[in-house]
Amino acid sequence: MEQIEISTQGRQAFHDITAEVQTIVSRSGVRQGICFIFCPHTTAGLTLNENWDPDVQHDIGVGLDAISPRRPEYRHGEGNSPAHLKSSLVGASQFVPIAGGKLVLGTWQGIFLAEFDGPRRRRVLVKVIAG
Repeated sequence: MEQIEISTQGRQAFHDITAEVQTIVSRSGVRQGICFIFCPHTTAGLTLNENWDPDVQHDIGVGLDAISPRRPEYRHGEGNSPAHLKSSLVGASQFVPIAGGKLVLGTWQGIFLAEFDGPRRRRVLVKVIAG
């Protein structure tokens, strides 16, 4: 298992980690298999989405803010309950197929670390499995 480290900026942001994940896949030498990507944080997550137009990440953030705004009835003492909810909605892991030594992604698709409680130092774990 390998690790990617990301220093996030801002309260909420999406960081394209596709190239870093592909580097790990290439370094593994696996030609066919699965890449498992895991985010071990409760206020961040992983998503696959469009990586061509940055407005898409902005719009996803706007939509998640609408789903999970700050609310006075939240009890969590740190005040970051919306970040915990967004992390649960987005999820903590992704599986991406590997064919010919490359991640199998759609034309405009990328892998993003979704930060919901930044700025922070985050890590993402990547496991390449032959198969």
